[in-house]
Amino acid sequence: MVNLFESVRDSLEFNKFKLNELVCVEYSCPVEEEQVGIYTQSDYIVHVLSGKKTWKTIEGEWVMEAGQTIFVKKGAALLRQYFEDDFCMLGFFLPDDIIRESLRESVMEVSVDSTYVEQFTATKLLPKDYLQNFIQSMFPYFKERKDPPAPLLRLKLKELLINLLYRSENEQLISYLKSVTLNTEPSLTHIMENNFTFNLRLEEFAKMCHRSLSKFKRDFFIHYNSTPGKWLVNRRLDYAAGLILNGSSNVTQIAFESGFEDVSHFSRVFKDKFGLSPTAYSKKRM
Repeated sequence: MVNLFESVRDSLEFNKFKLNELVCVEYSCPVEEEQVGIYTQSDYIVHVLSGKKTWKTIEGEWVMEAGQTIFVKKGAALLRQYFEDDFCMLGFFLPDDIIRESLRESVMEVSVDSTYVEQFTATKLLPKDYLQNFIQSMFPYFKERKDPPAPLLRLKLKELLINLLYRSENEQLISYLKSVTLNTEPSLTHIMENNFTFNLRLEEFAKMCHRSLSKFKRDFFIHYNSTPGKWLVNRRLDYAAGLILNGSSNVTQIAFESGFEDVSHFSRVFKDKFGLSPTAYSKKRM
């Protein structure tokens, strides 16, 4: 899968500017494949200027069109490109330290149910005045093709994040922003539960969790009493079994949707766990 943050940060094709390598804001009209898997170790906001694109995570699917804005939590997603019109966007990457720096003085004033954060992966942002004003205020910096002063960029991002915290009216997003601000590193369990269906390497899971590979493995064993490899296979198989019983897809599609790249391997380990082939298991729903 493609690391979207690093791809944009290191590319010479995009009109972008950076802040100490921690925040990357970019304006682009990329031409991409019809479908591509991406992941990021930071949250990001995308405002669509033209065209259409779909973000798909384990939680759901969001079709984004011109004038719409989406907040995407760190993690993986499948992007689907539509080619009727060129896709153009403004993208704002928001590393955790920027969120903490922006919200630490005000986050305790906000009361919200913390359970919302567990399944949150992305959300559309309503076209509020504060959001539209922020988007419009960024255009001059892209046109100048000159990095804005770092204090000014930090101030603008802080204003945006505070507005999201106080005025977004989105309980999931507010809960998530509060969680990021109050914790020193991302929740390993939330990252794993929201991204296990994507065929990521352990190093990529560790990066999304903001841990070295060795620390990721240690913390993982503490939480799950299992190695990441064993847990991923079992979690994907349980998920696949649920899809089979729902009868929503064929076996090949279910294998890929559950994070398996090889259908024959999927069928073999599925039978090892459940004692039946996926096809035979599907008859249990009848």
